Amino acid sequence: MGYMIAKRLAECGASVVVHGRTRERVAAAIERLRGEVPKADLTGVAADLTNEAGLDLIVAEVPEVDVLVNNAGVPEPTPFFDITDADWERHARLHLLGPARLCRHYARGMVERGWGRIVFNASTTGGFASGEMVHYGATKAALLGLSRGLAESVARTGVTVNCFVPGPTRERTEAAVRNKVADPTGKSFAEMEAEIFAELPTSLIGRFVDPSEVAALVVFLASDLAAPITGATFRVDGGITRCLT
Repeated sequence: MGYMIAKRLAECGASVVVHGRTRERVAAAIERLRGEVPKADLTGVAADLTNEAGLDLIVAEVPEVDVLVNNAGVPEPTPFFDITDADWERHARLHLLGPARLCRHYARGMVERGWGRIVFNASTTGGFASGEMVHYGATKAALLGLSRGLAESVARTGVTVNCFVPGPTRERTEAAVRNKVADPTGKSFAEMEAEIFAELPTSLIGRFVDPSEVAALVVFLASDLAAPITGATFRVDGGITRCLT
């Protein structure tokens, strides 16, 4: 999903900074992007968002941005009673404290320049994760409060702050895992997908959301077309969440 967001922004002419946890992964993403978007203006930074040293490295190498996409997230299925304090702290640092610190740095410059976009990936599990991902869901849910509070903190400055909420997404990692499960039974990914969504009647599209579809929403929120939209949350989950708003 993060890769596709970077690709779509690059295709729109943005100078894109790719972030990842290791130099190897960042370099691989940039090389792939250059192959798919030859004229893209790309740089990269590898840093750990769960500690202050990593955050300091990011802002030192990239002092200013006009668009900040907070997309980092690591789902770790663990039964609630097995989630340790260290697990809770790591998820809080990655999903809440890291983004909050980046926003505190970059939003200041956006306000001074009179234009900026901050977007958070809040995930459909936010607040209502299954019993195996309570720490992930709870810390993702906190982004909803951070997003709205920050939007009000930068009100009337030309800076907007919003959340996007992806549903079950067809990504390479998920597809690989599910295909591995399907192989012994001889089922294709398409057959597995059909079975999965037969048991998810609230999905109104009956399939996984493609990362490019999520990226399209993010690019819109980062554009001038979304200038009057701030303090809001947008679901791109195929209708799987039953709600009126």
